[in-house]
Amino acid sequence: MMLKIIEGEQVKVLDKKHIENSGQSSHELMELAAIGFTKWFLHQKSFRKEHVYIFCGAGNNGGDGLAIARILVNHEFQVTVIPCFEDENKLSHDAKLNWDLLPKSVHKLSLEEIGNPHDAVFIDAFLGVGLKGNLRESAVPIIDKINAMVGPKVAVDIPSGLPSESTSDSVVVKADYTLTFAFPKLSLLLPENAAYVGEMEVVDIGIPEDEFQEFTSQKFFISAKDIPQLHPQFNRFSYKGDYGKVLITGGSPGKMGALILCAKSALRSGSGLVTCHVEDTERHIIQTAVPEAMATWGLIANLDYYDALGIGPGWGQDGKAHLLKQILGEYKKPVVIDADGLNILARKKELLESVPKNSILTPHLGEFKRLAGESENHLQRLEKVKEFSAKHQLIVVLKGANTVITLPDGRQLFNSSGTKYMATGGSGDVLTGIITSYLGQGYSPENAAICGVYHHGLAGEFAGKDKRKGLIASDIIDAIPETYRLLDIP
Repeated sequence: MMLKIIEGEQVKVLDKKHIENSGQSSHELMELAAIGFTKWFLHQKSFRKEHVYIFCGAGNNGGDGLAIARILVNHEFQVTVIPCFEDENKLSHDAKLNWDLLPKSVHKLSLEEIGNPHDAVFIDAFLGVGLKGNLRESAVPIIDKINAMVGPKVAVDIPSGLPSESTSDSVVVKADYTLTFAFPKLSLLLPENAAYVGEMEVVDIGIPEDEFQEFTSQKFFISAKDIPQLHPQFNRFSYKGDYGKVLITGGSPGKMGALILCAKSALRSGSGLVTCHVEDTERHIIQTAVPEAMATWGLIANLDYYDALGIGPGWGQDGKAHLLKQILGEYKKPVVIDADGLNILARKKELLESVPKNSILTPHLGEFKRLAGESENHLQRLEKVKEFSAKHQLIVVLKGANTVITLPDGRQLFNSSGTKYMATGGSGDVLTGIITSYLGQGYSPENAAICGVYHHGLAGEFAGKDKRKGLIASDIIDAIPETYRLLDIP
């Protein structure tokens, strides 16, 4: 069961339901949130010796900040609270409890008194997910003050000033890290908000996923715990045919690297047999670069022999439309289409009706724009993807920082794995190979897309730890086996 992404205004309903079911008080739930936050904070080695300044509002977000202040002082941090309210008697009930529990060792300074501290970490616990409509004028100078601080900034649940489900027309705290409680708010996953969110972490505060089910959202968040159960089990008598026979059609003069990356990633993901269909002038390249793969050229015979097809990496578009039409006319099982395969579909949209149902399309933002038209923002794009997927009965993997898998039934699954270092040429070709491999191994199209996207991102994370901005697509391929170890998948 994946974690459901609900609306910010439903958080109070969720909290109330959990309190009723668990017997906890709202103050105890706030304490769990503060403990989860500080566990993460204490693992950040760069924060250990620095002074911590916490900007606290009058609501429950401020209450979280006050509890965090108390816990950090107990861990021997020097902590200063900046009250972003005029009257402590107007604090929310739980925030007032935490205000009264603050030890004397926690310093209190007004906004005017804070100055410009150095070697400090700044925690934003001013405004939470309850923000509705326009930001009130009195909040603007407080957010400006937080943004003026020089040092790492960590937002509690959501950066102050950012709505839960959209972008903002006003000022927003520019956090380096956002620790969001229970589930990621939709706005934290929108590329337009990247400068405010920074690195995002979801903090588990003990609310079970089944308590989310009464909410109607069709948006979900993929995490590591969701993946192992989606992998089928093979036994010691399994042979290479059981692990799938896949055909990858792609490559052209000057673009053979894309096909090579795709084939290698399919093999590293577990495919038993990989065949590459290439132009005859390029066949020696593929058999030299990927000796484990076979090669064919000319007409594609006996398509039904293959368990899965991947179409498009480095293919080129000139003269390929007739070949794509032939493939789609003869092969009736779901396929994976990427890169130039998508560009041909965008030029010849009538071919979309021939794409087998539940096939997987893997566009980046530019390719999707060519398929479905311009979008004003990512929210509108997500709606367009949903309409496109339902209309054509196709699975669309919209690639990005939080890749979104859109299913024909309307569900949209946001991926949690990955790193900024994966923004490099060939990364998408690797993803195509992984998804095609899983499809060939007998995974359902939905599970092939989910596992492919998650393992791709996780391999990028693992490779990026060492390579950082030096990461190249081949490093992602090399790290694929490590993802199986990390997730304990046989």
